[in-house]
Amino acid sequence: MGPLSAPPCTLDITWKELLLTASFLIFWNPPTTAQVTIEAQPTKVSEGKDVLLLVHNLPQNVAGYSWYKGQIMDLHHYITAYTIDTEMIILGPAYSGRETVYSNASLLIQNVTQKDTGSYTIQITKRGDGTKRVTGHFTLYLETPKPYISSSNLNPREGTETVILSCDPDTQDVSYLWWINGQSLPISRPWQLCENNRILMLYGVTKDIAGPYECEMKNPVSSSRSDPVTLNLLLELPKPYITSNNFNPMENKNVVALTCEPKTQGYTYVWRVNCHSLLVSPRLKQLGKNRILILTSVTRNDTGPYECEIWDRVGSICSEPVTLDVLYGPDVPSIFPSRTDYHSGENLYLSCFADSNPPTEYTWSMHGKFLQSGQKLSIPKITTKHTGIYGCSARNSATGKECSTFKIVIVSEKSQENIFIPSLCPM
Repeated sequence: MGPLSAPPCTLDITWKELLLTASFLIFWNPPTTAQVTIEAQPTKVSEGKDVLLLVHNLPQNVAGYSWYKGQIMDLHHYITAYTIDTEMIILGPAYSGRETVYSNASLLIQNVTQKDTGSYTIQITKRGDGTKRVTGHFTLYLETPKPYISSSNLNPREGTETVILSCDPDTQDVSYLWWINGQSLPISRPWQLCENNRILMLYGVTKDIAGPYECEMKNPVSSSRSDPVTLNLLLELPKPYITSNNFNPMENKNVVALTCEPKTQGYTYVWRVNCHSLLVSPRLKQLGKNRILILTSVTRNDTGPYECEIWDRVGSICSEPVTLDVLYGPDVPSIFPSRTDYHSGENLYLSCFADSNPPTEYTWSMHGKFLQSGQKLSIPKITTKHTGIYGCSARNSATGKECSTFKIVIVSEKSQENIFIPSLCPM
């Protein structure tokens, strides 16, 4: 048997103990003598120790012995030879400096390494009978180290995340077994084994398969089991929502408190407005580990969709946006156009605008007398009797505030100088 092949992925690890086990194939059975056998002493040897391949039941009239590494008897595999008559030892190309052949045909290998695994062939030469051959081999096994379990994620989100457990180290010529709660893995579960069962993949981990997990490494001469590992499941994050003492505050009058619910231990709270993080401001205060957002002296600039986000160690989830609708205004209205001079027969078109939330209610007056409601005033084919002071009044029914502004319209056949009339907006 040749050197043991390595799996696709291995770790360069030096083990304290490498066990050497011997098994033998006998190809020559003398018809009249006892069968020649080869015995390894000791039958199990650790790496770095010595092993003696002891030959029993040698035939009579032996002239010499030759040892080869492997089962091919050529010069390349030739280790050493011994001749009985001359007591001469002859070394070959496969000699490593650690082999010694004795007069009884036994071969001593000192300081055994992993490279020494495989088949050894002895060629026995008899006087007058020609050459007879006996072949034996032994196989080197790693004494299994104590394995340990590594994980892609020891804190998975319950029911949603995939966890990969690996039984380490990756070792040649061992088999891997997995245990959960002290029992072998049941078949009907959301997991998958790969890489010679060294890798265990868990899909959507739930409480009943959180562990404890153990892995075991086995080979023909030893086995060992890891310490148990239990996954620490994180509960699924609840979707947060926002509550408020007032979603429709009045500008410069109300204090607003926004609260991110639910209140839960172990979470971090983050606030956003208009999809941006909150800017630092003395008007903003965050209480209860940022779960409560206080806006003092609310202004129209605080209007917008607010979101709160909760975080734990591995992820986050965001609330649906809620809009804080700040009531304000009306501001001082403006009358357009600014023109004041008109001629008889023209059409008079005036419009009024004042910023407000909710939108402003407009009324028009002339010399203090009500003309009409609405944002626009239209008078066709004006005459000199339409000369006067026109006023626009803007009122917000939600805030109860009302502001007015005025302008002079002069209708004549001649141009008139502009006269400035101040706006009136009582606070």
